[in-house]
Amino acid sequence: MRRKRVLPPAVFLVCTAALAGTAPAVASPQTAPAASTAAPAAPLRILLTNDDGYNAPGIRKAFERLTAAGHDVTIVAPLTNQSGTGTKMMSAPTIAVKHPEPKVWAVDGTPGDSVAFGLSEVFEGHAPDLVVSGTNFGPNVAGLATHSGTVGGAVAALESGVPAIALSTGGLAVPDPTATVNAMGPTVDFAVKLIDRLRSRARSGPLLPKGVGLNINHPIVGADGKGNAAGVAATFQDPQAPLQPDFTDSGDGTWKVNVQFRPQPAAKGGDVEAVSADKIAISPMNADWNTGPADFAVTSALIAGLRP
Repeated sequence: MRRKRVLPPAVFLVCTAALAGTAPAVASPQTAPAASTAAPAAPLRILLTNDDGYNAPGIRKAFERLTAAGHDVTIVAPLTNQSGTGTKMMSAPTIAVKHPEPKVWAVDGTPGDSVAFGLSEVFEGHAPDLVVSGTNFGPNVAGLATHSGTVGGAVAALESGVPAIALSTGGLAVPDPTATVNAMGPTVDFAVKLIDRLRSRARSGPLLPKGVGLNINHPIVGADGKGNAAGVAATFQDPQAPLQPDFTDSGDGTWKVNVQFRPQPAAKGGDVEAVSADKIAISPMNADWNTGPADFAVTSALIAGLRP
């Protein structure tokens, strides 16, 4: 089971220093990087996956807007909804794969299976520049991230040495479907900005530090979900586990399961606190679950000055 970790005080100081004086962005204009006069960075080859299924609104919106931004995007995602499958991979000796349209592959398996197939077959011999997983219907903060198929797809990419971003849309309240779908637009628009930041900074180097990915949670702002986020925050995964199962013995060898959503007070500097304040939460992660102070400092510097 993943070890829950509260950010050490020294690292939290890095966060507060990076975010000081920002409303609504993560750094004051004085600390934002100067505009570059270099030639624009080249568009990226992106493997796009998720856990809601290859035809879900979040992944289709991401495909549309990332493509419109000039990137070469290929969907390799589950054939069916695989929410909550976490990092599960390769649970059967065979796997069915459909190719329903150009640039779209539907894998009858988990997000991890989809990424593994995409890297091995669709992108054989020439790995993508980036794997984007999402945008997910609902948040992946705190303990939700630990069990998330969206995050699991990003982790599968990191295990193979490919930079990855997990992207989710939602707050801690019970999601309104229409508002959530509407908020997917601002979510993906922000992702496009962030990816532009990554490639402009990388130039001839890696998009992200080796082995480090980003778990991004975009809030739902406004009753219709069309509002703008209040800012961007470098965060850590809140250590709480808001999903609490309750088992009732039916007396016949079966048990009824009722899962309650019981969020606890948010940890200061964590993803729950940021999303609750209508901010975009960006948490560093890696495949062995052990991001440290250096990763957090890099994330803070990366998003300095970035606005929703």
